[in-house]
Amino acid sequence: MDEFSPIPSQESIDDARQRWQEGTDTFGRVYDVALGITTPTTSAEIADIADCSANAAKKHLERLTEMGIVRATREGRPVQYTRNDSYLEWQEASRIADELSVEEIIERVQALEDERETYEERFETTDPTTVSVFNQGDHDAIHDRMTAISNWHGISRDIRLYELARQIVQNDGHLIPA
Repeated sequence: MDEFSPIPSQESIDDARQRWQEGTDTFGRVYDVALGITTPTTSAEIADIADCSANAAKKHLERLTEMGIVRATREGRPVQYTRNDSYLEWQEASRIADELSVEEIIERVQALEDERETYEERFETTDPTTVSVFNQGDHDAIHDRMTAISNWHGISRDIRLYELARQIVQNDGHLIPA
């Protein structure tokens, strides 16, 4: 049995990249790369990752900007692009709205609010960003506290998503009443 390595071999990486290039058109590759970037990135850098020309990447990035999927920072040269996290949140809320009824969403929000209240009582604050994780005595206590704060942040995010999904369901697919 081969020993597990968390780092894939170069051959595996090349094979996956080739399948991606062959199975995805240029727009799809630019879209995939744009959703994967977390810092401002130029169209040339995105083109390099998406394996396309800089002109093609720029054209598709402008289209993605018009669609609200990415944001363009035009203050300097060259223009830099970042993914629009609000678009991803809206997409996830829309998925929830498609899958659940208003009643199910309300029940889920109540359960999440109960969990949030447990964290607020445990840490004696309503804001997880005010909690210090490093004033604990040992590594395990620090790790447990970091995990709890991370979960608390996730619960707060989920509450926002489910509330957005509720609005979408109650307004026939719109964020605000038509």
